[in-house]
Amino acid sequence: MPRQIISTPDAPAAIGPYSQAVRVGDTIYLSGQIGLDPATMQMVAGIDAQIVRVFDNLRAVAAAAGTTLDATVKLNIFLTDLANFAKVNEVMARYFKEPYPARAAIGVKELPRGALVEADAVLVIG
Repeated sequence: MPRQIISTPDAPAAIGPYSQAVRVGDTIYLSGQIGLDPATMQMVAGIDAQIVRVFDNLRAVAAAAGTTLDATVKLNIFLTDLANFAKVNEVMARYFKEPYPARAAIGVKELPRGALVEADAVLVIG
């Protein structure tokens, strides 16, 4: 099956050798998004703003692939402080509706560019 590279200026440009997303058949793999503002490529300030920006970035890449976050079947969330887990749940509820995707929340020591949160996703369409 051929791979289709998904790219949009509405989400941060890749900061390494990777694509914003790759589609293979009906599956779309979204790369990890951190709280970078796509217009400035600067990190937004604070955990609350970063969580929102992460989901906004994921939504923008999903839209570039011709779908929405409703197609998400698996979501991975990485936090430098698991005390922020409840905040992620609160914001996530604004972006996803039932039935919710499968999810993992993982505590990590650090993330790129000093981010406090990162998320990636797998979407299935069709």
